[in-house]
Amino acid sequence: MALTIYGAARTRTSRVLWMAEELGLGYRHEKLVPQKGETRTPAFLALNPMGRVPAIDDDGLIVWESLAINLYLARKYGAAGSAGRPALGPRDLGEEALMTQWTLWTATEFEPGTHDVVVQTINLPEDQRDAAKRDLALAALARPLGALNVALGLGGGHLVGGRFTVADLNAACAAFYLRAVPEALAAYPEVAGWYAATTARPAFQRMLALRQAG
Repeated sequence: MALTIYGAARTRTSRVLWMAEELGLGYRHEKLVPQKGETRTPAFLALNPMGRVPAIDDDGLIVWESLAINLYLARKYGAAGSAGRPALGPRDLGEEALMTQWTLWTATEFEPGTHDVVVQTINLPEDQRDAAKRDLALAALARPLGALNVALGLGGGHLVGGRFTVADLNAACAAFYLRAVPEALAAYPEVAGWYAATTARPAFQRMLALRQAG
C-alpha cells in the first residue's frame, strides 16, 4: 500500500489524517500550505484542479474532497473490520447508504453553520469578528443539532450500526468547528456526550497533535 495525503494538518486535511490514524494506515504526509501557494503549483493542480486540500493518492487513485476521501478509506480499509482493522466502514449495503446519508447531511445541513461559527470565533482576527453573524449561525444550528441528538439517542451514541464509524467521524469534524463555543451543545446531551467521547479517541488526539505541530 502506498498512500499519500496532501495538505497541511491545520486544514480539512486533518479529517483524512484522523481517518488514517483510526484505521492504522501507513501513509506519507505532504504538508502543502494553501496560504503559501503550495496548492496552486502545476504538479498539485494535476492532482486536484480546484487547487484545494486535502487530496490523496492511494496506489495511483486520486481522490479529493475530505468527506469523500474518508468514505473511500473507510470502505476500502475499514469494511467489516478488514485485515483486523476497526469496522469504520459499512458491513452491508444498508450501512453504506446510512453512512453516505449522514456524510451528505454533514456537508449540506451541519457544516455550513458550524463553519460560520468558527469563522466568527477563531478564523477571523478578533477585531473583524461579527457576534451577530455568530449568533445567527448558532440559532440556525438548532434544527441539525436537534436531529443529530435524536439520532444519537436512538443509535446508542453512534449514527450507524451501534459503533463508531466514518459517519460519526465525518460529523464530528464539523462539530469541531464549535470548539470555541462548547455551550452550543448544552441543550443537546446526546450530542455533547458523543462529541466528548469521539474527541477523546486516541486517533483524534494524534491528529490534534499534528494540527498543533503546524
